[in-house]
Amino acid sequence: MNRETMLAVAIAAVVAVSVVAAAAVPGAVADAEPEDVRPSYLDIEEVSITPGEVSGATATLSVETRLDHRGGDDENVTVLVRAVHLDSGLVETTDEVAVPPISGDREVSVVQNLSVERSGGYRIETVVFRDGERIGEGSKAVRGVGTLTPAYAETDVRFHWLGGEFPAVEYSVAETDGNRTVLNVSTALTNDGDAASEQLRVVLTARQADSNIVADRTTVRVGTIAPGRTASPSAELEVPDGYNYYLDAVLWKDGVVVGTARSAANLNPTETLSVNETVREVGVEVSDFERGEDAPRRETTEASYDGGGGGIPGFTAVGALAALVGAVLLARRQT
Repeated sequence: MNRETMLAVAIAAVVAVSVVAAAAVPGAVADAEPEDVRPSYLDIEEVSITPGEVSGATATLSVETRLDHRGGDDENVTVLVRAVHLDSGLVETTDEVAVPPISGDREVSVVQNLSVERSGGYRIETVVFRDGERIGEGSKAVRGVGTLTPAYAETDVRFHWLGGEFPAVEYSVAETDGNRTVLNVSTALTNDGDAASEQLRVVLTARQADSNIVADRTTVRVGTIAPGRTASPSAELEVPDGYNYYLDAVLWKDGVVVGTARSAANLNPTETLSVNETVREVGVEVSDFERGEDAPRRETTEASYDGGGGGIPGFTAVGALAALVGAVLLARRQT
């Protein structure tokens, strides 16, 4: 047997032993397809805030955080959101949730609900952690939370307001008798919804401006208002002459105040009473998302393989068999 033949036989023997070891010892040879070992990237892509359930004292803010993930798999990720009162700077409430393992290049949505007091404004802060390490943060401001309407006070009927050109409550002098004046007070209510309104009533009040004493008050039944229609309830109020009055209109639905309006009646010729009818809360306002200082984004670079435990990367059972066949063929050619 020449030297080449002996070499081929030795190679075949080594390969055969490797194949037997791979079959007998689990994990001795690595699988053909390793896990995704690319560096992972995870950051906050967007945060959106929407109102949820509203009661008389509290409001629920639904915070959706969209995470941008690329690269290798991510585990042990948590998202923390908290509401900080804009005036006091105190943390109102906090919620933290664990995110299921993330794989692949995609966005992940995480929704959390924060219950806050229905007043003022809040800064909603969002922080993302991986393995307890802060990797992303940002905040949004929410103002006008007090304008959120509880379910029991919702209605599509509004006091008709023509850009401040006409008051929501009007009056005319119906008659005078000595030092008494009868005012014909009226208002306009418009149904902005798509269905007929509930049974409604309006309470009209004449309140003396200096003393805040109620001079007269009456209730007017409005009934239902068809969608897109306007009702004009009116009533007479009798007041002492020579004074100025606030004329208040309060809209009631099933025992709940759902709207108010005010105007002024100047019956004192030496003084003029005005009502600022343009300063109103316009609703909830949410600021743009502001990112915090760039937190270090840890990239996972360690290689890991299925089967692990001391296996030989890249050396598979199929490769060993191919090497064995090649060694046998080489031996046959040399003999």
